[in-house]
Amino acid sequence: MDITTATALVTGANRGLGRALAQELTARGATVYAAARRPEQIDLPGVKAIRLDVTDPASIAAAAEEARDVNVLINNAGSSTGADPLTGDFDAIRLEMETHYLGTLRVIRAFAPVIEAQGGGSILNILSVLSWISFPAVGAYAAAKSAQWSMTNTVRQQLAPRGITVSGLHVGYMDSDMARHVTEPKTDPADVARAAVDGIAAGSPEILADDLSHQVRTGLSGGVAALYL
Repeated sequence: MDITTATALVTGANRGLGRALAQELTARGATVYAAARRPEQIDLPGVKAIRLDVTDPASIAAAAEEARDVNVLINNAGSSTGADPLTGDFDAIRLEMETHYLGTLRVIRAFAPVIEAQGGGSILNILSVLSWISFPAVGAYAAAKSAQWSMTNTVRQQLAPRGITVSGLHVGYMDSDMARHVTEPKTDPADVARAAVDGIAAGSPEILADDLSHQVRTGLSGGVAALYL
């Protein structure tokens, strides 16, 4: 795909990876809608700030009506409550699923007809290495990301005949607000954004943005024992 002629919408574009994605796309010549619940927080020059809350169907519908020229959609908006599935607040657990799985699906359903009307294009879902492996401290988040990964694989098959390529990006810890408490090595969001846009341009169905994602993906073939025991 030619990024220089693309019109992209990035959710959660006010900070972290979303901001880096919007910046990378703009640098490569794309027209960019930078979407966030609070668009006044978007400070990137050259983008079109737009309100979009992935947990609010009316907000999604309004954004899809406004951005009728989009042919690249990047579902980046996320939450991280730190909820434990057994002891965590149930509303926090529900928020993870509403944001990562249902929210992403709502946005795809709203924008797939928009992208198809442009003659086709691309959708990229920002997933996580935690869609493949889980730990109690991030159990609710990991479950939501796993559901988002499964949905990504399903809609890829459904949208391919409509000229829409669907990709998933897996990444571990990034140097962002969401991982500010993490002491492990973290990847620069700018590096992840470059890998993401390279993957969109190449039409890659799966993008692994760091060494950890490669390691865990390799471990999947070994089953539960290879990943947990």
